[in-house]
This record gives sequence, C-alpha cells and structure tokens, in this order.
Amino acid sequence: MGMIEFTVSQWAAWAPDLQTAEAWQDWACAPWLPQGDATPALPEVPAMQRRRIERLGRMAVQVAYWCSRAEADGVPLVFASRHGDVQRSLELLQQQARGEPMSPTQFGLSVHNAIAALYSIVRGEHGNYLALAGGKASAEAALIEACGLLAEGEDEVLVVVYDAPLPDAYAAFADEAEAAYAWCWRLRATGAGVALSLAWATAADASPADAARALPAGLWPLHFLLAGAPSAGRQAEGLHWHWQRHG
Repeated sequence: MGMIEFTVSQWAAWAPDLQTAEAWQDWACAPWLPQGDATPALPEVPAMQRRRIERLGRMAVQVAYWCSRAEADGVPLVFASRHGDVQRSLELLQQQARGEPMSPTQFGLSVHNAIAALYSIVRGEHGNYLALAGGKASAEAALIEACGLLAEGEDEVLVVVYDAPLPDAYAAFADEAEAAYAWCWRLRATGAGVALSLAWATAADASPADAARALPAGLWPLHFLLAGAPSAGRQAEGLHWHWQRHG
C-alpha cells in the first residue's frame, strides 16, 4: 500500500458549458457528462502561437494559465492525459497509409509532451516539466509524480489533467465514458487550501456505484475535490484508490 498527502492551494477547470468556478461547483452537486464542441478562446496566447494549438491543447493550456501566477516563476509542471492528442496522431497515420508525406511539424505536435512544451514556450517557463499517461489512473499517476517533486524540495507543483473523446476510428476501443475536459491544481505539501490524501492498494472486487462513476476516470479527482465528501474510493489499473479530505 502507498499513500501521498498534499494540499490543493488553487484549482481551475474547463469543459463545454463549464467555464466558471460557480458552474463547476454546481456540476459537482449533480455531475453530468460534459458534451459539446466549444473551444477555449485562450486570449492569453498571441494569435501566431495560438494557431498552432488545437482544441485539446487549448483546454490544457487555458486551465494552466488560469491556475498560474502572472509571472513565469519556474513552478514544475506535470501534464497528464490518457490519450493525448490522438486525433493528430491518427491524421498522420492516415496520411502515411495513403502514401502522402507527413509533416515534421505535425509529428512534433502529436507527441505526448507537445502540449506541455507549447505551454512552457508561450509562458516563457524554464523550469521542469513532464507529461505522462497512466491509463484510467493518469490523474493519480500525475499526483504521485507531483508529490515526488514536493518531497525533493519544490515549494509547489502545477498538475494539469486533460482528455477528449477518441476519434471515430477508435470508438470501438473506448472503455469508459468520454468527454472533453481539462483541470489544473496547484499543489503544495502543506499550507492554505484543501488538504487531501490519496492511498492505493491492490483492488478488491467490489466497486461502489454513484453518479461520478459515469464520468471519465480523469474527471473523478476533480469531482471529489469539489463535492466536499470526506472520503471516496474507486478502482483503476488494478488498484483501489482511496481519497480522503483532511480538515
């Protein structure tokens, strides 16, 4: 069994029809699956750079901006997405199948750390950043990574979790509810904010049902933070994840 403890000092989230803290708080009381084709305007990014960022990247970059200080302060970044920009990767594969030349720029923007790299460029960040994928436990994996950075002496870490529905070509492989969303947490070891702990152990067979089970796995931690429950648990990637609120 493992466990981490941390404090969420600030949060931000974006999904179609859910762009304000008040809207997200209402959603947490009666969660539903965000749907729609809306895209963040991302006014913080100059137009020339913004054109290179597609919808998934705009969602991730938008919440990171909302949850960041105005200055580029070198806070470590952990970006997490189960699928990443799979639509861009699919388009490259389709071009290859047709015998068409593939764009090196498009390939560079399709890799899993591309969105984190774009954010660091447009923000002028020079600190540590990484991108990871951990299946249905991608959000939990990001938080474990962030707590490792805190344990090594970082004052705070920015965690960005984001995903979007799979393209139609991969629809048969979908194994959970899908939605377009992004959320960001500023984490500290202690201090002002919401103190949480996350423990994990080999999963049992039981998996309790509630309204949040109909959400994508990556939205589950955000729901727990906003709903205010003292504790909750779920299963993902062969482990049982137990969340608890402190204070």
